[in-house]
Amino acid sequence: MEFDYIICGGGSAGCVLAARLSQDPNLSVCLIEAGGMGRDILVRAPALVAAMVSGRPPIHNWAFHTVPQPGLNGRRGFQPRGKGLGGSSAINAMLYVRGHPSDYDGWAELGAEGWDWASVLPWFVTSEGNCRPGALHGADGPLQVADQLYPRPITRAFVRAMGDVQVPQSGDFNGETQDGAGLYQVTEFHSGPRKGERCSAAAAYLHPVLSRPNLTVLTRTRTEKITFEAKRATGVIVKRGLHRRTLKARAEVIVAQGTFGSPQLLMLSGIGPEDHLRAHGLPILHDLPGVGQNLADHLDYTVSHHSLRRDTVGLNPRGLLRLAKAGLHWRKTGEGLFASPMAEGGAFFRSAPELARPDLQVHFVVGIVDQHMRKLHAADGFSAHVCVLRPKSRGSVRLQSVDPAAPALIDPGFLSHPADLPVLMCGARVIEAMLESPEMAPWKGKRLYPHDGSDAGLEAAIRSHADTIYHPVGTARMGQDDMAVTDPALRVRGVQGLRVVDASVMPALIGGNTNAPTLMIAERAAAMIVAG
Repeated sequence: MEFDYIICGGGSAGCVLAARLSQDPNLSVCLIEAGGMGRDILVRAPALVAAMVSGRPPIHNWAFHTVPQPGLNGRRGFQPRGKGLGGSSAINAMLYVRGHPSDYDGWAELGAEGWDWASVLPWFVTSEGNCRPGALHGADGPLQVADQLYPRPITRAFVRAMGDVQVPQSGDFNGETQDGAGLYQVTEFHSGPRKGERCSAAAAYLHPVLSRPNLTVLTRTRTEKITFEAKRATGVIVKRGLHRRTLKARAEVIVAQGTFGSPQLLMLSGIGPEDHLRAHGLPILHDLPGVGQNLADHLDYTVSHHSLRRDTVGLNPRGLLRLAKAGLHWRKTGEGLFASPMAEGGAFFRSAPELARPDLQVHFVVGIVDQHMRKLHAADGFSAHVCVLRPKSRGSVRLQSVDPAAPALIDPGFLSHPADLPVLMCGARVIEAMLESPEMAPWKGKRLYPHDGSDAGLEAAIRSHADTIYHPVGTARMGQDDMAVTDPALRVRGVQGLRVVDASVMPALIGGNTNAPTLMIAERAAAMIVAG
């Protein structure tokens, strides 16, 4: 069991790396994934995102929790992350969003040389098989990106209602300007026999090439530790069932276990803050204080209403019958409600007109979302979510135990910086005003968790109900200062033969959803690795 490259983690980045590196028949590649193959009906049917995110049962979901958050009244947040090939791209809402071009120029200014917008745009285009190709969009990439063909009427009304609060319509959030309200494009097969199915990173990149003789994929296998000779990575120790074995890497070990898993694996292997590792009795291979630091995530506040009309989604008998009929229709045609991401509409806007770029994002969902679908409501309804795109709050990932099977201690530090709450409150006021638009009147019924309308009431509602919208990044950030974990080539600083390639290397949170940028990072990393 010796390979040129061992990739730890079969999520979004790992699937790209395995597919791209194994294109060279002279390279042997091993991909290790703790979950399964990621291609059953729960993954393929877009509308089942609600079941996937809730983690009940946690079939394809690690279903992590945070430590108590002082900014959220001491509540422990929920952190769903994908488990299985495709990672979180197998359980997310499939929204294809790149962020704002200035985000990447900001990365370069933070020390991630070569990751400016002009440098990364070609890799976005390379990954994309967009139904609307053009100067900013690719046509021939493996990742299928589709327009929504069957949005609910309420989603169209939401877009018009955002116009009533001075947010104009947008036809492409990844176009020349990000500002505006419209329908998200989604990572979904838009033609062929799989029309209407989720296009996860595994479906796009990995599943089609599993037969390559130089590619070994080990599922239901956990990476426990990276092995070293002196300070050079030589392989990994893995466990499947009751059995452990050592796999050897001739060229590199690549860690791609995500923002929570990658720093955990580095620390279990002796790379991280010296004091923290010693406290757990771990030997120190290399003191790297930035490992697990700089955690950033989008905190989301949701306003949900019952619907007066019955063309949204509900879990009552009539609504479940509609869903069952929609599921049968989707199986036959790939069309209709079951092809919906549920988070159909969105908007990017500014909390103040003088800002250079949007700092708030809306996700509009055609059903009631309460506690990540872990608290269910029978009523038909809808939800408007808003988040601050570039929060100043930072948190950390730490070891809870030296047991690799124990989850890490996740502390997003939500609302720990005083600048974040006023911006989130501004966004909440905008969506509350949008919901007063005549466009929403045919649907707008009773509100869940109303507050008294005062600033104090809104703040209390946010602290009582806000939580992640699933975009954690930054815990192995690239850069050139003392707290950087990886250099701009994504090599772990202070050791050899080891890289990190996933959302954890982002120096800062981008202004949007994070899956498309993660795929871009992996595309560019694969090219750098092949080029030597």
